[in-house]
Amino acid sequence: MTGRYCSLAQQPAPAFAPGLAAERIGALVGGRPMWVNGTVLHYCFFDGDSDGSVIPVPGTGEVRRVSWVGAKEQRDVVRECFKEWQDLGIGLTFAEVEDRSEAELRIGFQQGDGSWSTVGRDALQVALNERTMNFGWDLTAPGEHGTALHEIGHALGMLHEHQSPFAGIHWDDEAVYADLAGPPNFWSRDTTFFNILRKLDPAEVNGSVWDPLSIMEYPFSSGLILEPEQYRAGVHPPGALSPLDKEFALRWYPPACPSRPPALVPFRSAPLRLAPGGQADFTVEPPETRDYTVGTFGDSDTVVVVFEERDAEPRYLTAQDDGGTPHNTAIKARFVKGRRYFVRVRLYSTWGSGETAVMYW
Repeated sequence: MTGRYCSLAQQPAPAFAPGLAAERIGALVGGRPMWVNGTVLHYCFFDGDSDGSVIPVPGTGEVRRVSWVGAKEQRDVVRECFKEWQDLGIGLTFAEVEDRSEAELRIGFQQGDGSWSTVGRDALQVALNERTMNFGWDLTAPGEHGTALHEIGHALGMLHEHQSPFAGIHWDDEAVYADLAGPPNFWSRDTTFFNILRKLDPAEVNGSVWDPLSIMEYPFSSGLILEPEQYRAGVHPPGALSPLDKEFALRWYPPACPSRPPALVPFRSAPLRLAPGGQADFTVEPPETRDYTVGTFGDSDTVVVVFEERDAEPRYLTAQDDGGTPHNTAIKARFVKGRRYFVRVRLYSTWGSGETAVMYW
């Protein structure tokens, strides 16, 4: 019998303007969910009496409320798993907050709703009083530590490993549908296809090879995989961060440089000599209080995020993503003299022969 699985919500495929080069689309697909490095990801746990879902009671015509609040033991497992990712030395930082308005990641524990997470920056599209992550079963049970590591992996931008086109998996489709339709998942065919049988775009996957040991790999029992032959007896990942998981996280989120980023001076452009996926960071200390524009120049697809330093921590202020468009980023923001700001530019791709640059004015 199959174990309990993470179920990602189906999202529409990103739409790009016609005529974009395949290399450019690939860079956009692969980089779109990723955070800019140096981001502090704040997370909170729902804890209010009114935090929950109203669900129908089968066969009665009535409804009941199911709480999103988790016991301390459940929350502690999630805290431990954030720390485990953090201890890799990645350039992201996790900070628990009580005020959900300050949290990019908002975590619930609705039993029976499955375990799932939004993927990377998709969390920013979720309404303030809604969950970006849920744990639908007991995380303190043996082997369930890996569930929390897995969902945090999604929050970092990682997708399911068994859907990699590099895996070369030939499924017994009907056996998979039948297995997932029963307990404990009770999935529809659409849910099973989206989370298991659907192949990802090569640009979306976590690496250029399949990693059956990945924390993002489901365990599968025998009889579901026809090929490769050695996996007919099933796939049994250990439920821990694999070497390739760690490599992926450190590639996208390398350790932060301890020195302060170079200053960005008004009306003076700074060149962006970046490879695809690369990032440039700048410090802004405005000479006067007023509205400014932060903009990029040149033929490039970028995401630009502006942070304000508060209590010695960069706090998200505003952002713009010009990926796949013919226009450059132009962010309007009010900077206050005496405060410090950070501008982080992450490159998807470039084209043309001119230099790309960033400036504020």
